[in-house]
Amino acid sequence: MIRLFSVYYPTRTLVLVGTEALILAASLLLAVVICCGSDAYLILNYENGVAKVLAVSGLALLGFYYFDLYDLQRDRNELYIRLLFALGGLSLLLAMVTYLFPAFLIGNNVFTIGLLLATAGLLSWRRFFEWLLQKSFLRERVYVLGSGERAQRLVETLRTRPELGMEVIGWAGALQNGSLNRETLGHRLTELARYARVDRVIVALEDRRSIMPVRELLELRLQGVKIDDATALLEKVSGKIEVDQLYPSWLIFSEGFRLNSTFLLVRRLVSILISLALLILVLPLIPLIALAIRFTSPGPVFYRQRRVGQFGRVFYCYKFRTMRADAEADVGPTWAGDNDPRITPVGRFLRKTRLDELPQLWNVLRGDMGFVGPRPERPEFVEKLTAHIPYYHLRHIIRPGITGWAQINYHYGASIEESKEKLRYDLYYIKNISLSLDLYIVLQTIKTVVLGRGSR
Repeated sequence: MIRLFSVYYPTRTLVLVGTEALILAASLLLAVVICCGSDAYLILNYENGVAKVLAVSGLALLGFYYFDLYDLQRDRNELYIRLLFALGGLSLLLAMVTYLFPAFLIGNNVFTIGLLLATAGLLSWRRFFEWLLQKSFLRERVYVLGSGERAQRLVETLRTRPELGMEVIGWAGALQNGSLNRETLGHRLTELARYARVDRVIVALEDRRSIMPVRELLELRLQGVKIDDATALLEKVSGKIEVDQLYPSWLIFSEGFRLNSTFLLVRRLVSILISLALLILVLPLIPLIALAIRFTSPGPVFYRQRRVGQFGRVFYCYKFRTMRADAEADVGPTWAGDNDPRITPVGRFLRKTRLDELPQLWNVLRGDMGFVGPRPERPEFVEKLTAHIPYYHLRHIIRPGITGWAQINYHYGASIEESKEKLRYDLYYIKNISLSLDLYIVLQTIKTVVLGRGSR
């Protein structure tokens, strides 16, 4: 896997993106040659033709990203339909741009023919790439050395993610429980090395001291077999950190979890600039939202609630009101559900588009929050979650945010178990925090809002 913007991507996914960029550029260049003939060289070199080709190719890749064309877990036919929709949307965008700015045209029908060639090339390449993913000679043969919940989760993840290029040929959970001892596991590893041509062993043992076959693992490593730790690998393939079998020593000695004052100062300045710019952009929407809330539900327009911020400091978080004014009069503090009857019709729309969180820009400017970070929770929930979830307090070492890594990867947490899952994503963010990761989260948040995928 390759790390970009503090996020790990399967090598195959990056290969797919790179080859599709080449197909798009090559299709447009071929269209220039077809349509312009002997003038193609002059157009490309002296009329910004190459720059226009690269710009259109970049727009296409951006569209593919927003249509989730690189989410290879989706159904094949759905991906093909999304590809056609993305190219169709690009065609409409180019038609509008060239109508408003005729100078962007390269030549008559170049974009039309180029996109037709790109469509044929991309569909053909996708079919071939899918065929490649199924070929065993391009996949690593993996054995998972473990039998607990974490090992099972790892096996399920690898078997449902073909783009990772790993084929699980077995795992210790398939053995009888009484057979899980050092001798049996060591013998099993020796057999795998001899007969199964294993390429990688992932250690997911919960009790390493008593049953881990150290000698056999060392021999395999000396023979060229890759040995991985399940916690580290799960972090890469899932974008979250396991907390149930996490040792404090791992938090201390692993890479990441580094926060220095200079970085935090720069990050704070970036949050302020983004919040000011966004506040100016959405200023015309605020009175419209206020009127919609006022006329459809009695009660105040804004809603403030006590939340836990950095270092456990409690502050008031501001939002547009999305529930009835008496939502907690009888039940007290409770998590909101997806179909919570307390949410008003206007409130449901505001939550779906995340417009209800616009007043939190004021919290960012005040210093209560950052633009990106773990979502702040209510003190009543924090007390309960800290008692039930290990390492929950670590999410408070940085400022909470309007959006975050957990929000773009997981739905709204409405229980202790779901809050634990969100903590796994929050710990990944804190471990890998960087300005590039913040930028990635902002882009993903824009994607969520534009496509109306709702509040997380």
